[in-house]
Amino acid sequence: MLFFSFATYALRWSLAESHLLDAGAEELVAGLERGAWTSVDLTKTYITRIQEVNPVLHAVTEINPDALSIAASMDAERAAGTVRSPLHGIPILIKNNIATKDQMNNTAGSYSLLKATVPRDAGVAAKLRNAGVVILGKSNLSQWANFRSSNSSNGWSAYGGQVTSAYYPNMDPSGSSSGSGVGSSIGLAFASLGTETSGSILSPSNMNNLVGIKPTVGLTSRALVIPISEHQDTVGPMARTVTDAAYVLSIIAGKDTNDNYTSAQPWDTPPNYCLALKFSALRGARIGIPRNVFSASSTNKPVLQAFEDSIQVLKRAGAIIVDNANYSAYDQYLADSSGADRTGIVLGADFVSNMATYLSELTSNPNNVKNLADVSNFTRGFPLEQYPDRDTAGWDQALALGYNNTDYRFWEAYQFTSFLGGEGGVTGALKRNNLSALILPTRYAAGIPALAGLPVVTVPMGFYPANTTVVRSARNLVQVGPNVPFGLSFLGPAWSEETLISFAYAFEQRTHARLKVKPYLIPNAQLSVAN
Repeated sequence: MLFFSFATYALRWSLAESHLLDAGAEELVAGLERGAWTSVDLTKTYITRIQEVNPVLHAVTEINPDALSIAASMDAERAAGTVRSPLHGIPILIKNNIATKDQMNNTAGSYSLLKATVPRDAGVAAKLRNAGVVILGKSNLSQWANFRSSNSSNGWSAYGGQVTSAYYPNMDPSGSSSGSGVGSSIGLAFASLGTETSGSILSPSNMNNLVGIKPTVGLTSRALVIPISEHQDTVGPMARTVTDAAYVLSIIAGKDTNDNYTSAQPWDTPPNYCLALKFSALRGARIGIPRNVFSASSTNKPVLQAFEDSIQVLKRAGAIIVDNANYSAYDQYLADSSGADRTGIVLGADFVSNMATYLSELTSNPNNVKNLADVSNFTRGFPLEQYPDRDTAGWDQALALGYNNTDYRFWEAYQFTSFLGGEGGVTGALKRNNLSALILPTRYAAGIPALAGLPVVTVPMGFYPANTTVVRSARNLVQVGPNVPFGLSFLGPAWSEETLISFAYAFEQRTHARLKVKPYLIPNAQLSVAN
């Protein structure tokens, strides 16, 4: 894999400027190369930052007990002239559904999997380790990646508590990659990994002022990631800049013999996504807007106005905007959602099968949960799981199907939903209008491409005004309020991450929207810079 070297990067930071709220890969690595700090220094500082704010934000469920020793090993390798990747020695958080064969748990936020062990690292975790990245800890999440309850809250898990965002007190962090979003947003690590079935990278990135890359299903391995749906699950980076997200994706993308979906990749080695970071990428690009997914309300007016302003940014960058490049089957999607709910059938039947497969791979299983029914029974009988206050409706519906994803009824449902996401959704809109990508406010972007496993990149676009009236959820989390962030998404066909990253970068470099509002809660701990 080709990366450019940081050897010639001129580090011009003073101590006052080395603020981990904004520090990116290039700054951090340049400091390592010139001896301004070590990987151990970085790791210690990030741990201190987590300890400062975690009692309020609950973003991290556990810190890797081996993190400092791994960092020391990476320092020794660098001193001996070995640099495994551009992120050698850089700490990252991973979501608490991505398995690691070490002292950390992998629970999806449930006590049912506490102290269960796995035979090896998850595929993406192994790629991080091989690249010399320090896996700093596990980030909290919406329990079971938001596939348990109909009445829970984004960012709550029995094992990790309630995550809240750092942009407004008691703010809904969105989910399900809630802790990954909050952790990246305030520099509790360089970046994080999230997972998505439908919105779980994009939505918390949107709400936490981040760049999130939801890859094509099959670009990144899901092996030993606690699943929902093999047809929709994917793993991707959540970072403060497009550049940083591209570095992470370049490491975790690639084939894995333990996930046969990765064999569909149209190359032997994935692209170096850092080479897509081009300021001029939008020049001549045809960008479509599927207006028929929009809905008007008093709470989304600032989002829609910022979206219209963003269209002008794209035009000035040389893009050709094609309006009303609509999803042809969107009415069918809405009708199905309130009727037959074939999307629910796909996710439920996949979950029954995929959960049993994951549990069968455990090398120790203290609570002896072998399938979804076992997990449901444990949850209903273990007080800390807060049942029935937080129900198990998602599982009840999956079990009530009476079949898994080997049944013909599953295949019929999947054929329909993949049409809704593809020919009736994203790919159809792209082909009919000869487009390079679609754009949407991120709050409208996730559902349709998820059905066909298609990629989306979200980038910060703006914030609710300071005089915004607070709107709270049923569990009293702030969903709309002053300084709450929101993003812009670029959508494309399968394997188009290079193009989407290039467009997101070109937009980001013209707007720098992320920097316009600071979080209300920022850790104080900073790096000490050696002279």
